[in-house]
Amino acid sequence: MIFGNHIESIRKMGYEISGQVGDKVLYEYLGIEFSLTPLEMETVFWNGASMGAVMPDADKMLDYINLNRIRSAVISNLLWSGAALRNRLDRLLPGNQFEFVMTSSDYFMRKPNRILFDIALQKAGICPDEVWYCGDNPQTDIDGASQAGIFPVWYDNNTDKGRDQSKEHVPECEHLHIHEWYEMIDLLERMKE
Repeated sequence: MIFGNHIESIRKMGYEISGQVGDKVLYEYLGIEFSLTPLEMETVFWNGASMGAVMPDADKMLDYINLNRIRSAVISNLLWSGAALRNRLDRLLPGNQFEFVMTSSDYFMRKPNRILFDIALQKAGICPDEVWYCGDNPQTDIDGASQAGIFPVWYDNNTDKGRDQSKEHVPECEHLHIHEWYEMIDLLERMKE
């Protein structure tokens, strides 16, 4: 990789480089030109690398929150742009009603940096104590949301079988720990009573 080590060192410092910027560096370095827009280029490349998949029962969870008029949005640590992620989510989960989709590459910094959470709160026009943030990474998602005053929900499904679970960080902050989306649906139903 021409610049892979550079990207990884930037990410370790808590920052993100845009995939579109990475593409520009790589393709101009190699003297390659495309007639596609930057968004089309990253979408074609990302789909070529992986068509994506839906987490188990994520569609059921989204159906539930949509039916109950629970607002939703996405904050993701991702090299790809929010527009590319939005396209992918709309393709894989066509019933989603995400108000916005944010990726770290659009904002230069990665979760757990609370600035991303603060920007999301501003976009939604709500206070931290009115939000729950669901994520599968105990450091970036759970600790990050907690630092911003948002109640975190740790979705610990072992979907990513490549992670070494024995070395996984266990959050010390107050949080909800679930293993399946139906657990969240059951909890939300009980809260309505």
